[in-house]
Amino acid sequence: MKDLQSVDSLLLKELKLCCAKESSFLPRDSGLRILEAAPAENHNAVSAKCRDANVEELWGLTSFFGYSAQTFVQAVNMLDRFLTIMKVQPKHLPCIGVCCLHMAAKMVEEEHVLSPTRELIRISHSKFTVSDLGRMEKIISEKLGSPEPQAVTALTFLHLYRSAFEALTAGREELPSIGTLEAQLKACTCRLVFSKAKPSVLALSLLAQELNALQSTTAMKAVQQLQKHLKISEGELLHWREQVGRCMAQYYSGECTKPDNKKLVWIVSRRTAQNLQANRFCVPGLPTIPEGNWDESESEDSCEDMSCEEDSLCGSPGSDGGGAYFPSTFRSTCRE
Repeated sequence: MKDLQSVDSLLLKELKLCCAKESSFLPRDSGLRILEAAPAENHNAVSAKCRDANVEELWGLTSFFGYSAQTFVQAVNMLDRFLTIMKVQPKHLPCIGVCCLHMAAKMVEEEHVLSPTRELIRISHSKFTVSDLGRMEKIISEKLGSPEPQAVTALTFLHLYRSAFEALTAGREELPSIGTLEAQLKACTCRLVFSKAKPSVLALSLLAQELNALQSTTAMKAVQQLQKHLKISEGELLHWREQVGRCMAQYYSGECTKPDNKKLVWIVSRRTAQNLQANRFCVPGLPTIPEGNWDESESEDSCEDMSCEEDSLCGSPGSDGGGAYFPSTFRSTCRE
């Protein structure tokens, strides 16, 4: 196996640069403790359970709109940082979550991939308007810094580590696919506890856990080289490997429910709903169905409080006007 010094100098430089930046994108520790301490059924503050449920919904939206893992991880990073500096009421969380996803998509995705704001709101079944989302975006930008740069996340390190591993092993060792690693990272991201981990440590923990299952001595030596180069302690890496292992055990079990972007609920206009209600008793009689063969020819303290100034961020669904319910790509597929 090659030595780490033989790896592309630009790659090592990028790793060091990301390590220097990662602390700037970590959620505030005191805010994370407040979220963890909040009762699950608290109606005045966001709890860890409430946050995790919202992140799972964002994962489903990411899958439905075909957004990348980078968009999802970026959105959750923004969400966590915002929740740990602001005192947020649970009723505002859907608006904040969707807004973070929309902001992240505008940073990461190409313009032709972006979903119109009205479609995003309709698909998420959210009770706020386009103007509400615009106001929330201004608040988040103000609190996190505008313009908001792309965060250094665990996904950033996953891609860098994998490139380093390929260089160290000269491509002779089997490595987990980036798709598998991204899916595992998204599963971890749905749990608030992983927001406490440094992105560099969480990414290396995911890789080490997966490489250990492959029983590759060469690859594990590469993990040790990166661990030493980035000055990650053995205790820290072991702690997060255990956390990742527990999360993956549940993720691959039958108890875990993955996002299903095929489960859609029809949204109808008020006029259509009234017509349906008025005509519900007008059921035409059906002719008798003949029996026979089928005819094949027929076919808290450290957080700022936004609860008062933003109480109006709960409008009615789609009250900003109409717009196509399904994304344009989905509609064109249906026509075909």
